[in-house]
Parts: sequence; structure tokens; C-alpha cells
Amino acid sequence: MRVLVTGASGLLGRAVAAELQAAGHRVRTLQRSPSRVSGAEDILGSVTDDTDVARAVDAMDAVVHLAARVSLAGDPAEFDAVNVGGTRRILAEAVRVGMPRLVYVSSPSVAHTGASIVGDDARPADPGHARGDYARTKALAELLALGADSPTLSVVAVRPHLVWGPGDTQLVARIVDRARRGRLPVLGSGAALIDSTYIDNAASGIAAALEQADRVHGNAYVITNGEPRPVAELMAGICSAAGVATPDWHVPAAVARRVGSLVEAVWRVLPGRDEPPMTRFLAEQLSTAHWFDQRRTRADLRWAPAVSLDEGLGRLAEWYRRA
Repeated sequence: MRVLVTGASGLLGRAVAAELQAAGHRVRTLQRSPSRVSGAEDILGSVTDDTDVARAVDAMDAVVHLAARVSLAGDPAEFDAVNVGGTRRILAEAVRVGMPRLVYVSSPSVAHTGASIVGDDARPADPGHARGDYARTKALAELLALGADSPTLSVVAVRPHLVWGPGDTQLVARIVDRARRGRLPVLGSGAALIDSTYIDNAASGIAAALEQADRVHGNAYVITNGEPRPVAELMAGICSAAGVATPDWHVPAAVARRVGSLVEAVWRVLPGRDEPPMTRFLAEQLSTAHWFDQRRTRADLRWAPAVSLDEGLGRLAEWYRRA
């Protein structure tokens, strides 16, 4: 197939584009900076621009739409413009050219309301109860995407959960940086079980959704390694791989949530240049269980993760040794 991948300059988008390229598909990418994916045709532009989107979608057989505004804080209008408006443009252009397949890359946060998630499947996206503008707009965009599913356009939504791996500037880099500076607490007991997804598995799961779109369209799937670990153990594994001390001090979860709410209020008035050190959503993610039943995902997508968490941590450690 001729496949457009949006947002291929990020860790996951680049991995998906490389996965599809290696599988023999002809890959085009759309993002603001070069994807650095060997053999891919890069179009530099934005999903917020009608001309860029039309040029990127032209003559493609499928789209994997990953481009998004990803942050814990920021101007709500920017989240709406990129995450909702960008998705609306991609969908409209896909329908206009008669494209048969589209995979929308979503997030489990679209259905997270603050309570523990214990062995759930993909709950319906719920923008009204989403925590923060990122989750709210991703939920709205997922509903738009699945609402466009039809006999002529097969749409699948996939929600990779806590994707990490070598070169990750989001989860891994922030854990390592804060641990190095002694600013990484364990919230509560650190025993809450959480799922995560090694980068190679996330990419192969998204590629599988594209391959199976004709069979499974109209559905949403959570993708994880299927190996829930206590949050303190996962953070310790990442810190160990990077060669930094693991966190050994605890903050009550309720205190972290209150502090997160206060930081969010301050950031709305006086936004910092970096991500806020804590938000209510982040405090909830680090102190409540969130792991998912993967049986439907694996059966429907005919997919299983190839890299275990321990193998992934080993690869991460090797990457840090070479860095």
C-alpha cells in the first residue's frame, strides 16, 4: 500500500513509518521536521493547513494519523486546532479522495476518569470526563474518526499505552532527568499496577491494525505489552537502565493530586517553558492501577508483542551505555 504517516518526527510516528517501510509499503510522511526514516517521502507541513493535508493525502491508499499536540499543559485552543481540527482535515481529505483505510492513533487517556483501570478493555472515549486538554481533544478526535467509519472508509482507533524505548524524550527522559536531580518521588506505596508498551511493540501493533482494518473497522483497541508492573518497579527499571539512582522517597497520592491541581492553576496563568512538574492527571496516572485486558486486541489484530519488558529494559540500558 501507499501509506501516509502523520507525525513521523516523533518517537512512535518514526517507528511506525519505519515498520511499514520495512514491510514493503511505500511510505509518505507529514510533519513539521524531517522524519529521518530511510526511504520515506517526507512532506514538511502541518495537519492544521488545508494545502499541506491535501498534498500529503493525494494518491495514498491509507493513513496512519499520529500527529498531535502532546503536553500536560498549554493553550486549549492549540490542542483543539491540532488534535481535533487536524483530524477533521485528514478525515475530510480521505473521504474526498476515496481512501479505503485509516488508522487513528489515540490514547487510553480518552477514557480515563481518574479511577483505577483493572483489566478493562477499551472503554468508549469520553471527552466530557477526560483529564486535561490533551485527553479531551484526543477523545473528541477519536469520536470524529470512528464516526467517519463507513463501507468505503475503514477506520480503526488504536490506543498505545505509555510507549517508551531508546530515544524517548517523553516518559523515559523525564523520569531519568527528575531522578538524576532527586525530584522523582514515588506516589503512595508505588504498588499500583500499570501497563506500558515498548516502542517496537507499539509500532507493530499499529501496523497490524492497518493490515486488519477491513475486518475490524469501527473499533477501538488498547495496545500494551500485557505485562503490568508496579509503578515503582517500572520507574526503578528505567532508572537502572540509565544508570541513575532509583527514587526512594514517597509522597501521599492525595497530596500529589492536590499539588497537581494547584500547579495546573498556576500554569494556566504563568506557564513555564517546560512541562509542569506535576498535574492532577499525572498524579492519578502514577498512583492508580491502569492495566488492560489484551485478549480482544491480540485476537482481532492477529498480533502479539515481540519484545518483553525485561528485554526492552535491556535494550534501553544498552542505548544509554552507547549514548
